[in-house]
Amino acid sequence: MTTDALSRTFQALADPTRRSILARLREVGEASVAELAVPFDLTQRAISKHVGVLEEAGLVSRSRDAQRRPSRLRVEPLTEVDRWLEEYRGIWDERFAALREELARDDVANHTEHAADEGKTS
Repeated sequence: MTTDALSRTFQALADPTRRSILARLREVGEASVAELAVPFDLTQRAISKHVGVLEEAGLVSRSRDAQRRPSRLRVEPLTEVDRWLEEYRGIWDERFAALREELARDDVANHTEHAADEGKTS
């Protein structure tokens, strides 16, 4: 069974630890597995497996720097996710616009009703 790149990206992003690793790489630029493991209650081996999943999905690249293998965030797969989500943004934009209109109508109706009630009590 072959899995397309978008599916691999979503599978990698489904895990909160992997999302945290990506956030950390976004902040620091690059880090070794040992450095990435610091905030987690996980072994370096477990973090290395998570980084491997991220690398397979294309979200992380690793290089060799003497004895270190620093990981770096790659944004290209996230750009593909953004493109895919763009198709659905229009739907949400329409729904939010309709909600804003409905709330504005309710606000006007409530204001008019409140003003009428004040006129009766004066």
